Amino acid sequence: MEARKSCFLVLFAVCVARSLAGVSDCDEVRKVFQERQIGTVKSVPERPRKGSDLQVCGSRNLTCCNKKMEERYQLAARRDIQSLVQRTSSSLKFLISRNVATFQEVFENLVKQAENYTSTLFTSAYRSLAPDAGGPVRQLFGDISLLALGSELEVEDVVRSFFEQLFPVVYRHVIDPDATAFGEDFAECLRVAGNRLGPFGGLPKQLARRLGRSVPPAQVFLQALHLGIEVINTTDHLQYTKECRRALLKMLYCPHCQGLTRSKPCTGYCLNVMRGCLASVAEVDAHWREFVRSLEDVSAGMQEHLDLEQALFGVRPLVAEALAHAQNNGPKLSAQVSKLCGRPSRVPARSVGSPRDTSQNSIPLKAPERSAEETFSSRRREFINSLRLHRTFYGGLADQLCVGEVASEDGLSCWNGADVTKSYTLRVVGSGIDAQSGNPDVKVKGLDPVINQIIDKLKHINQLLQGKQIPKYGTLDQIETGSGDGEGHFSGDCDDEDGCAGSGSGEAKRAAKIPYDFTDYKHQTLWKRVHFTDICLVAV
Repeated sequence: MEARKSCFLVLFAVCVARSLAGVSDCDEVRKVFQERQIGTVKSVPERPRKGSDLQVCGSRNLTCCNKKMEERYQLAARRDIQSLVQRTSSSLKFLISRNVATFQEVFENLVKQAENYTSTLFTSAYRSLAPDAGGPVRQLFGDISLLALGSELEVEDVVRSFFEQLFPVVYRHVIDPDATAFGEDFAECLRVAGNRLGPFGGLPKQLARRLGRSVPPAQVFLQALHLGIEVINTTDHLQYTKECRRALLKMLYCPHCQGLTRSKPCTGYCLNVMRGCLASVAEVDAHWREFVRSLEDVSAGMQEHLDLEQALFGVRPLVAEALAHAQNNGPKLSAQVSKLCGRPSRVPARSVGSPRDTSQNSIPLKAPERSAEETFSSRRREFINSLRLHRTFYGGLADQLCVGEVASEDGLSCWNGADVTKSYTLRVVGSGIDAQSGNPDVKVKGLDPVINQIIDKLKHINQLLQGKQIPKYGTLDQIETGSGDGEGHFSGDCDDEDGCAGSGSGEAKRAAKIPYDFTDYKHQTLWKRVHFTDICLVAV
């Protein structure tokens, strides 16, 4: 009788303990632990136990967790959220990455078409120049391509180099075609003399001005897209703080310790945790919105006033005018060259049957037709229309994760961080760093340094996109922190503290320029070229 009484008391104690714990065994916990590949199933106890060794998921009830499981759950929580953030941003990242590749391909094809179009000038109207002019033409368009893709060349230098190389060719075949013994020394003298004599009139400056207004916006546009990918990569791989990791563990996996493997956090609770963990990311929002708006404005400006295609296909008619100018002033140029460089040896005058290339009747003034699908501007418009849909991405990221993925639906029982309940009763804070001071679920200390750097880069590119003069940072890789004004904005002016010349230096301070006026090209900060193959394409 006494033995039966003792057995009954033991069974009663076990039942009470299991009732308090809310779980009779740990089979479901073991199953989910294994299915989600959180760790080895051997680490999961078979029966509920006291959780005195737990740091985050501790409970007065018995638990199916131990310290080793808690550590594995914390890693799983961080992995799950990072994967969810990456999956949420994947469409935006793919949109930008795909268009970087497309724009570069379309632009390079456009440059090649314009090069071929310009080359036909020499194969039609100036056939004798064609063999020697091919090199300078290829060099010109090769440099233009590098310019738009981030080279530190300058438009003025590129155009000047082209006409310097072209003048000896023009002199030999058009101005003084009977000259012989045309050595390298004489050709070099002609290149130098060309800068003094101005054989092509004002056409080189006109060409440099047109390209200088059209190429830099395309360059900044492409480089901005590279930065867009960098911004997404940075936020996709955010390093969460210790406080955030513990909060994620508590929200996602602490209920498992009580056997509640199917429970979801309450919406308000989830918003507090995710707004706290992503508080630094939310600070990107204002600068990302400005980034999208600036890209829209630059795209519109390129379409209306700075059309790149017109500038590239306008090279040929300007070169034709330059050649005609040099040819019309041939005798005068010949006399001036003789004074500066001497005269090369000569051959007998041409016979009547040896025509010179003097006719320009065969020069087509209209560029070849291109379908709308092939144009840089049409691709750009399509991209901008799609990008607009993502302009609020960072401002609503935390909410999107909770409402769309993590949190329980309204009206259903949910996990509030301590137990399953019908509602979350604590205060729900807003987004951003400043709003986190009253967050009951996550302690946020300040802006993440890595996010601060990416914000500085966004400020920098936004200034470039808006055509404003900014301090010389060098490449974006050299930008660290502190480039803002404390309010998250640049003033748009360049003062002494920005590293610009003071009022007494003889160099006037430059305020913000009219948007899209990139004629002052050489003062714009240039980035190094980044090739599409260097981009990490991750579409989860």
